Amino acid sequence: MTKTIVSSKSKSTQNTPSVKEFIDSLDEQTLKDSNVLIKIMQGISGSKPKLWNVGTIGFDAYHYKYDSGREGDNFIIGFYPRKGKITVYLMDGTARYSELLAKLGKHTTTGYCIYIKHLSDVELPILEQIMQSSYENIKSQDGHINQILWKAEK
Repeated sequence: MTKTIVSSKSKSTQNTPSVKEFIDSLDEQTLKDSNVLIKIMQGISGSKPKLWNVGTIGFDAYHYKYDSGREGDNFIIGFYPRKGKITVYLMDGTARYSELLAKLGKHTTTGYCIYIKHLSDVELPILEQIMQSSYENIKSQDGHINQILWKAEK
């Protein structure tokens, strides 16, 4: 089912598909990988998947308020599936997981992203361990996040 979201800041509308509708629109391999990640992340978070932004599937949420006054909500763990490249988001950054990432398999990283072509390229138990640790770290902050974590932790 498609929901229409009307922004209070503009007069535009955005049609947002359900997670199922979104992943059903993906190619076969990306759909398979997405279903595996949904199962793992749902198991870690105990939360159902939600679409955040355009095509990002996130689980659970945390609130942040930076010293600058900027505040908002974001998912704790999530991923962005597209053909030939899945982005797994670690909201506390990738640097703290360098030892585990060395054992993960074929991937690349940036500040808070792990890029994987296909889940078959990586060791799923290692990826799950990284996501579990990231989830627990964000959850332990109990809404007291006042800085961009992946920039603070090197």
